[in-house]
Amino acid sequence: MSEQATQAGMVGTAYAHDGPGPRIMAADSLRGEKVVNERGEKLGTITHIMLDVTQGTIAYAVLSFGGVLGLGDKLFAVPWHSLALDVENKWFVLNIEPERLRDAPGFDKDHWPAMADPQWASEVHGYYGPVAPSRRPFI
Repeated sequence: MSEQATQAGMVGTAYAHDGPGPRIMAADSLRGEKVVNERGEKLGTITHIMLDVTQGTIAYAVLSFGGVLGLGDKLFAVPWHSLALDVENKWFVLNIEPERLRDAPGFDKDHWPAMADPQWASEVHGYYGPVAPSRRPFI
């Protein structure tokens, strides 16, 4: 089966015949989903989906990285538009190397940033950038 893009940030089939996904999914079903880079290296797992309630959109996926069994891990708010859903492999792809992710603006579970702060948002969005070119939709 050849990969085809069906929507911005999603590669694979357009819809499932046996449920709502992958275009429409329950936010809690994404918790624990694996995030890899373009080379398939595991970067971490999604722990939370952050909604922009005023815009009615997903703002960030919170990625847990670097800990062991939840201890010592660092959290990162990754802009939703920076992630691509790989439907065939059932994981998300983030266009970043592990070394760069370690240096990304992050936080711990007890000290969350003010995600509505425009300065913080600008820094985070500038750090991650857009979806990798190989994951952009073919139109």
